[in-house]
Formats: sequence, structure tokens, C-alpha cells
Amino acid sequence: MRTASRIVSPTGAEIFKGLGMHFVILGGGALGSILAAHLLQAQHSVTLVARGARAQALAAQGLRLDGLCQLAVPCAPQTNPSLVTACDVFINTVKTYDTAAALAPFAQLAPKVAFSVQNGVMKEAALAQVFGAACVVGAMADFSGELGAEGTVTFTRNVCLHLGAMTPAQAPRVAALVSAVDAAGIVCQVAPAITEVVWSKYVGWVALMLMAVLTRQRTVVFLSDPDSARVVARITREMGALAAAQGIGLRDQSPVPALQLMAGSEDAAVAVVQQLGASFAASAPAHRMSTLQDVERGRPLEVEETAGYALALARSCQLELPTLALCYQLAAAVHRAHLAMA
Repeated sequence: MRTASRIVSPTGAEIFKGLGMHFVILGGGALGSILAAHLLQAQHSVTLVARGARAQALAAQGLRLDGLCQLAVPCAPQTNPSLVTACDVFINTVKTYDTAAALAPFAQLAPKVAFSVQNGVMKEAALAQVFGAACVVGAMADFSGELGAEGTVTFTRNVCLHLGAMTPAQAPRVAALVSAVDAAGIVCQVAPAITEVVWSKYVGWVALMLMAVLTRQRTVVFLSDPDSARVVARITREMGALAAAQGIGLRDQSPVPALQLMAGSEDAAVAVVQQLGASFAASAPAHRMSTLQDVERGRPLEVEETAGYALALARSCQLELPTLALCYQLAAAVHRAHLAMA
């Protein structure tokens, strides 16, 4: 476990001096728990906002992590958002479909920095509507975990939390925040071109999410199978065309090397997907997409806010994405069935 270091900007100005590095984390699921446990262990002040059975479990047994690390940290969750009156760093970890209702009680907060580890590309705009754009920084979360029935979170991947300034004025605070999070044990880096980083995840994540819903298999399984790998390749290539239509560049990065999948033939792209499957087999064989976990628990799915949003963008620029559209329709049917049973 890395220990926290004194947080200073590249110029030496103590950006958070007097702020106390007070983190407010909205959501006690896997990612919120992983962040809260590491930051608390590193002696930062953390208010974890949770609700229902999860809040009760946290109050009774604290934050417990296994997998990549073993942590047990006391936690007193906040169940009443109206009692959260001060905030330096606000982190949103709730599901995308809960965003508006979950953020509304925090409208009076004035965080120095706010970011979201949600999936998709709508998350920064959602935060800006509540807090204003000046404090919102871009983020791409490439770390993951799974919340077990007994309350322990299994930390499965710690690749990188990318944070990037949306304006030059934000850069010193972003650098200081990255140092704090990285020192606490969550791999974290400054991303100069954060929009490219976010979209490079988005174009591949949509394919992975849909395959998790439709195959209901571990990530390594549907990435390795030749037929589901072909669907992943097709959706990613269609999503890459959407990014190009929006004038957004892409890059090869975890979890999906977008540029490699865009280049060359479809067969070559399928081979890249299967190589990615081999990588998961070696590094994270038990990894399951968070959407698969939601499917198995009968929870709502982030289909509309991710794949549905991509299709709406495609319609606005008269772009056809046939494989994405078909898989979206199937996943949306699963989603409606879950809502009907809720």
C-alpha cells in the first residue's frame, strides 16, 4: 500500500492548503467503496453518501476490500444528503440513470473539483448542470470491482483513473488531486486530452457492455469466442465512425485499443479482440462487467444513457450503426423486463 504524500502542484503552490482534502463520494457501490477505502486509509477526510441496505452494512462492518488488496476501514456513511454542507472534491459514482435525482440534493455545494467515474460521455455535463462548469474535470475510470452479497468489494482491476482539466485554470488542482489519489493506492494519471481518453473508452465499453448483457458471460469468455468477438469488433468500429463524425480523435488504451480495431479488416479487428481476451485471461480472468452484475441481480441497466445516447447522436448526423442498433434493441428488451419485475 502506497502512503499519502504532501500534495503540491508542479509550481509548489499548495493548491489544497486549508481545504482539508475533504472528499464527498456519492454512491457506496464497488467503485465508490474502492475510492473511499483507499482515501480513508491514506488519512483523507471522506464523506461516503450511501442509502438503504448498503448504508446499513457500511455502518455495521465498515468498508471491506479483497482481491487486489486487503483493506478493512471503519466507515460512517451519510444517508441524508442535505446534511452534506461542505465539499472540496466531489466524486459521483452512482449509475447513470440515477444521476439527476442523486445530484439534486447537492446543488448548494461548491466543490473545488468535481468528477464522475460513470460510464458514457454524458457525465461531465450532468455535473456542470449542478455545480457549474468551472469545477468539473474530465475523468475516465479504468478500475473495477464487484460488490458481494456479504458486503465485501472484490477489487479486480487497478489500471488507471484518468483525470484531465477541461480548462487551463483547472490544471494545478487536477495535478494535485491526481497525486493524492495515486498516493492513496488507486493508479491515477493526468490526461492532457481527456475528451479523447473518455471517448476511447466509450467506443469499446459500449460493445463490452452489450455483450455482457446478451451473453451473460465473464469478460474473458465473450472476448475470446470468435463469434462474440466479431460482434465486439463490429460495434467498436461503428462507434469509432461515430467518434470521427463528431470530430473526436481516438487512441489505443485500456480497456479496448480503439485505433487497432478501426484499422485494417474486420478479421484483423476480431483477432485484436481475441488478443484482448487472452490479456484478460492472464490478468483478470474472473472479471465481470458491472452491467452483467446488474443483469444477474435484476437491476436496471445503463442501456439508454450509453448505447441509446450513441444511437441518438448517430441519427443526428445521419449515420447508420446497424450492429449497435440491433444489439441495443435486444439489451433494451432485457432492461424493460427487469423494470417490469422490479
